[in-house]
Amino acid sequence: MKGSSFQKAKFIITAVHAKNYPALKTEDGTLMPEIAVAGRSNVGKSSLLNHLFHSKDLVKTSSTPGKTQALNFFTVNDEISFCDLPGYGYAQVPLSVRKEWGPMVQQYLQKREQLQLILFLFDIRRTPTAEDLAFFEWTAHHHKAVILILTKVDKVTRNEKVANTKRILEAFDSENLHYVHYSVVKNLGNRELMQMLRDALGSHDNEDVISSP
Repeated sequence: MKGSSFQKAKFIITAVHAKNYPALKTEDGTLMPEIAVAGRSNVGKSSLLNHLFHSKDLVKTSSTPGKTQALNFFTVNDEISFCDLPGYGYAQVPLSVRKEWGPMVQQYLQKREQLQLILFLFDIRRTPTAEDLAFFEWTAHHHKAVILILTKVDKVTRNEKVANTKRILEAFDSENLHYVHYSVVKNLGNRELMQMLRDALGSHDNEDVISSP
């Protein structure tokens, strides 16, 4: 990462199958390192991406959780790509659609060689469910580096933040899991997350910076 912030973000394409994934390259022709953004429906993925991208509506938000069921690709500063994965776990999404989520994400994790890092968003007010743990295990199985982003910290007290963080980390049972508290509303966590991204993408050996679960 050359810059200290994301100032030039662009939407590229929406895709479902690997054959439609874009080959995103830098000016010198090399593949851009890619960051995937994952989490449950209504966890705040779109809001966080718009916050990172310094944009109000580049990443479309929806009043209906689970509405987006595809992968959305973006580039930033013409040097990094992002993939916004569809949210999971929303009961009102038709069962047939929910069943497609797993294979779609599994295919992405398996096929996307330039994927270097996953931002896994989790609402600090929740306790990890079987679905959350399953996704976390997928990232480990595919040897992907992960940063856990605990969202909506503005909605809990200081004591709740400490207690909830401990409970969540214990549930994911990972000694090397890097995490950050984040609030778009209060503009909290952006600086810390950007430093993590700089460290991860600027390292020749990502495992020395951010370990897989």
